[in-house]
Amino acid sequence: MASTETKTAQDAASVEAGLDALEARTTGRPPFRQTFVNKILPPVIAVVVVLAVWQGLISLRIVTDPTKLPSPAAVWHTVREAWLQGTLLGFIWTSVSRGLLGFFFALLIGTPLGLLVARVRFVRAAVGPVLSGLQSLPSVAWVPPAVIWLGLDNSMMYAVILLGAVPSIANGLVSGVDQVPPLFLRAGRTMGAAGLRGTWHITLPAALPGYVAGLKQGWAFAWRSLMAAEIIASFPDLGVGLGQLLENGRNASDMAMVFEAILLILVVGIAIDLLIFSPLERWVLRSRGLLVKG
Repeated sequence: MASTETKTAQDAASVEAGLDALEARTTGRPPFRQTFVNKILPPVIAVVVVLAVWQGLISLRIVTDPTKLPSPAAVWHTVREAWLQGTLLGFIWTSVSRGLLGFFFALLIGTPLGLLVARVRFVRAAVGPVLSGLQSLPSVAWVPPAVIWLGLDNSMMYAVILLGAVPSIANGLVSGVDQVPPLFLRAGRTMGAAGLRGTWHITLPAALPGYVAGLKQGWAFAWRSLMAAEIIASFPDLGVGLGQLLENGRNASDMAMVFEAILLILVVGIAIDLLIFSPLERWVLRSRGLLVKG
């Protein structure tokens, strides 16, 4: 009997130690070698493989027409020329500034709209299907009416961004609010957190995972909407962004410029995700114990 009790106590102590180990968080930074192997090396290998396949198609003469597929060296030369001429950063900044400002406005509109749809039953029944429909509508469809309504200026660009991003942000927040356990809301009301206080202190923090997912999707829609607007609505007063650069390459039948624009659009999208949304997502997961620091 004593041995059984001793074994049970040892098992309980082992389980407790295991739980403590799971909950423990390392406060130091991981070694550079681990970071390099786990985070830096895989994308570098992927890029090298893509470049090797790309160059192989040229070197093995599988694709012989440079007007259809330029070599990596030709695309790099075009990028280098734009850098030396001082126009490369201008292309990037024109589009990035529009995209971030438009996304900021979409955030200001989509967040209260999502809360309203999530918390008011009548509004959800009336507006919810419309938001889902707008989210599935290709953003390029908004460019012609936006040009007719607002003309060829930046307000047209921002309108297209809003129509592309707001539904995703609002629907992401609605999804996050729907996943908040009712027990949280009842506990908040018991402690006096009702109305706006309950929304700020209970609903929004609990809905953060779905909200952040909606923000990431909203940025993707905003960026794609902006590129569609820049490609279709070209006008000298609007400046030359990445979408306009892509259209200029098509008009000139310059595939090196076309690939330059495509790569820059891709790089900017990845950079925004890595610098803004990935850290935000990691913070949300870590605050809920779903991601161990280090």
